[in-house]
Amino acid sequence: MPSADEASTSTPTPTPSFRSLGLIDPLLEALDQLHFTTPTEIQVEALPHALQGRDIIGVAATGSGKTAAFALPILQKLWEDPKGLFACVLAPTRELAYQISQQFESLGSAMGVRCVTIVGGMPLMEQAVALAKRPHIIVATPGRLNDHLENTKGFSLRSLQFLVMDEADRLLDMDFGPIIDKILKVIPKERTTYLFSATMTTKVAKLQRASLSNPVRVEVSEKYSTVSTLLQYYLFIPLVQKDVHLIYLANALAQNSIIIFTRTVHDAQRLSIILRTLGFPAVPLHGQLSQSARLGALGKFKSGGRKVLVATDVASRGLDIPSVDVVINYDIPTHSKDYIHRVGRTARAGRSGKSITLVTQYDVELVQRIEATIGKKMELWPTDAEEIALLRERVDEAGRVAVNEMKEQGISGSHGRKRRREQGGKDDRDRDDDVVEAGMPSKKRSKGRR
Repeated sequence: MPSADEASTSTPTPTPSFRSLGLIDPLLEALDQLHFTTPTEIQVEALPHALQGRDIIGVAATGSGKTAAFALPILQKLWEDPKGLFACVLAPTRELAYQISQQFESLGSAMGVRCVTIVGGMPLMEQAVALAKRPHIIVATPGRLNDHLENTKGFSLRSLQFLVMDEADRLLDMDFGPIIDKILKVIPKERTTYLFSATMTTKVAKLQRASLSNPVRVEVSEKYSTVSTLLQYYLFIPLVQKDVHLIYLANALAQNSIIIFTRTVHDAQRLSIILRTLGFPAVPLHGQLSQSARLGALGKFKSGGRKVLVATDVASRGLDIPSVDVVINYDIPTHSKDYIHRVGRTARAGRSGKSITLVTQYDVELVQRIEATIGKKMELWPTDAEEIALLRERVDEAGRVAVNEMKEQGISGSHGRKRRREQGGKDDRDRDDDVVEAGMPSKKRSKGRR
């Protein structure tokens, strides 16, 4: 450590304030009310370029303030030149779209900004009426936005000034690609485009799809990294003992708020029933729930009404749930990138957190790949064999209860015969397939949505 004299001679570079970055008073006022006192790294790097009107590719770790990094320059430009349908933000999942919309509204509160969220699973007519009022900002999932562009009379984005893709690498991949291409054809070429994500693709072809003009690349995290405040552990177990070890962990961490990630809708539903049967306040979140049920589940978990959220990758990207203490990977994600997004739900904004990954005999290679990507070794989580043996009988019984309950609900296997109108397309991509999700009852059933 330097002595006091040495320390005093080197002048530290002052941290820029939001005011020194050139933001206007109404935004400074809103930031003050939200207790955002100093800009984060990504905001310091991105805002000057954004305020000059450049296109931006932004890469920063999850929980580092990316939303404000693109929302603030858009709101500043909107203040200078107020008009309807000014900016459009695309997000891969509906929950993330709602979250971005809330952030725009709170940052633009002093300006009276009007924001509308356009996602699948909600009534088309209500959305068409909201769009007819020409809100300033549209936050949407690509499927439903494209549906309105094709079918809603009088709605177009010809006057759009800004296009933002949040979690851009996900939006530019194969799943969403064709829809994104359609949207890009009907919006002005003369616009400002921002791409933001925690893990940005380097494939030039993908980035060209977004047709950026002379973009600035702003990176404040290494290509793929997890934050230093995150402690990462693993449990090496036989596949048949996965459930009992999960319950053991839930027991050991009972005071914490936990997100458990599974690969399939079937497992998410099954584990939430097992946990509830054994007295843990758990709630599931996946693409086969209706939109109101998904928002309800998220609301309960955020407010602390439920301590455990069992989710598929629908919840892995972008969601900012302030107090997640532990992320448990019940199934290992096949892509290292998805691992980074999942564990990024905890240890956000400088807080600490833990992630625990259940590793079976079939997953060793996947774990080694993840460790190589993040450049860290996971540590072994200590277990008590006796306690696990005592739990086994109760867990097996709860498993049988879960299977029966799911048969009654009509979820058999991972592609259940669940009610057609509540099914959300292929869950891993959270496609907003509007044929299924437009809130229309199926032909056989004339009852309204539950």
